[in-house]
Formats: sequence, structure tokens, C-alpha cells
Amino acid sequence: MKSAHFLIPGDPDTRTGGYLYDRRIMAGLTALGWRVESHRLDGSFPMPTPAALSEADAVLAALPEGTLAVIDGLALGAMPETVALHRERLRLVGLVHHPLALETGLDETLRQQLHVSEREALRHVRHVIVTSPNTARELTAYGVSPEHRTVVPPGTDPAPLAEGSGGVELALLCAASLTPRKGHAVLFRALARLRRLPWRLRCAGSDALDPTTATALRALLAALELTDRVELLGELDAVALAVRYRQADVFVLASWYEGYGMVLAEALARGLPIISTTAGAIPDTVPADAGLLVPPGAEAALADALARVLTEPELRQRLAAGARAARRTLPDWPTVCARFAATLDAVAAR
Repeated sequence: MKSAHFLIPGDPDTRTGGYLYDRRIMAGLTALGWRVESHRLDGSFPMPTPAALSEADAVLAALPEGTLAVIDGLALGAMPETVALHRERLRLVGLVHHPLALETGLDETLRQQLHVSEREALRHVRHVIVTSPNTARELTAYGVSPEHRTVVPPGTDPAPLAEGSGGVELALLCAASLTPRKGHAVLFRALARLRRLPWRLRCAGSDALDPTTATALRALLAALELTDRVELLGELDAVALAVRYRQADVFVLASWYEGYGMVLAEALARGLPIISTTAGAIPDTVPADAGLLVPPGAEAALADALARVLTEPELRQRLAAGARAARRTLPDWPTVCARFAATLDAVAAR
């Protein structure tokens, strides 16, 4: 029986795109007949404590020689010395959702440290799996050549088309954890410019991953006097989130960076017009005829795009038609998992 071990830091049940990808890939490999074992690393990654690094080393040391081990990039890039110790004995594969140094809010010193660390770590794996063509391009600066990387984008579950709000106020939906990279502050300030227009924003996403940011966003809403028009729903399970998608008229995500943007694919699967940014992989995920994309952080441009989609029904219809066309091209999870398995097979055969 084919087998693979996955090393993933933190709580594997966390409801973010990266963790969801890991869970679905492991489940898909299991369905294909693989024996999959998951090893939970310490949640301090990507800023690991000495104890976290020792634990990761112990996990790798306990694996038999020749084992195929997939290390999530959230941990991999932060432990180059640990990975180097096991590069000859194990078949190591990196799974990079996006480079650590591209996280929002880092100072330049830390950004450089993470770049150097991840570049060194990637030297010690036999292959790298990335979740978008954009991330593949980004890894060129990390010394990862095209022959040593494979793009395996996330799958998207089939979903019914959104029905919309049916009301005078258009329902905007944002599905993203309350963290700096997701750009909620830019979105709120852009919407504050559009008070005269009829809209309501619902934000679905955890407020526990970065409590400081969550508190600051609540304070910003109060300062902008938008608490009656913006709902922070917290983390929703799949059923509750599906209800919000069904009731939405427009999907909006103001991210500073995305390694793929799984929620954008979910919005396309429901035929929703999209307002987002040109950051990272978003232009790869959202076709030009399905959304309006503006530069990340461009508050005025975001407000203009929102105003257009709120006031031009024909534009909303055109974008919705583009989204409906795109939904037919989205890869499903069985296809994605089969590609992931084929990539692991190739590594194991070397």
C-alpha cells in the first residue's frame, strides 16, 4: 500500500484555506487507497520555539528510511536546519500555499529572515507542490526550478447558484478570517465612502486567529459609524456559510495577498459577481469577465468598483454570467487529489 506522512503545524481543523486544502488532500489520498498519517506540529510555527523545532526533529527522526513525508510550508520554511538533517534519509516534499515572507504586516528585517530561511529549507526537499501558478512563479526567487515544482490547485465542491437577497439593500459577502492580510480595514473604509448607496456587508470568518486585529476592526467600524451596516458573523460551519453564499448578491475580498483564494473559487461556483484585488494569485483565480479587481490597499479604487457593481445592474449581470461560465472550469477535489497522488508517485519513484 502506498503511504505518505503529513507534517502540519497547529490545529488541523482550523477553518482557513490552507488547512482545508491539507484536510481534503489527505482525505482524497485515503479514498485513492493510500495510507495517510498526519503529524501535528506545534502551533508556534512559523515562529517556532526551540521546543517546537525539537519536536519536529523527533517526528522526522521516527519515520523509517525512505518514507514519503509532506511538510506544510507554514512549518517547512521555518526549520531549514531540521529538514537538512533528514534530506538524504527521507523523501521530503514541501507543500507551499504561499511564501512566508509575503504575509502581511511583517517588518523588513523579519521578511528578509523568513525569505532566507524558506529558501534554505526548500533546498532540502526533493519536490515542491504549490497551490497556484502565481506561487510557482514566486518560488523562482527561492531557487526552486520549474522541474522541481508542481502546481496542484485546490478543488471546489459543486454548489447551487446564489439566489441573492431579493431586497432593496444589496447583500455583500466577505468570507475571510479577521487577520491583516485579508484587508478588512481597507474594505470598511471604502464602504464608508458609499453610505448613500443601499448595501449591507456580512463578514464570515474567525475573530480568534488574531484577536488584536479583530478588536481593531470592531473599533474601526464604530469610528466609521458602520456597525449597523456591517455584520461580523464569526466563524461559520459549512452549512451556515452556504446559507450566506445563497443569500449574497456580490462577493468581496480586499486581500493584500492570496496564494490561491479558495473562497473566490467558492463564490465563482455560486455564480456570484466578485470584487477583489490584483494581489498574488487572485487574477489567476478570478477571470476578468467574472470580477472587478483593483490594486491591494487602493481604498478609492475599491470604493469605485463597489459603487459600480452596486449601481449598475447590467454590470452585475455580466459579471455573474462570467462567474457562471468559470464555475464549469473549476477543478473538483477527486481530480485534484489524483494529481497530488501522481506527483507523490513521481517523487517516490526517484
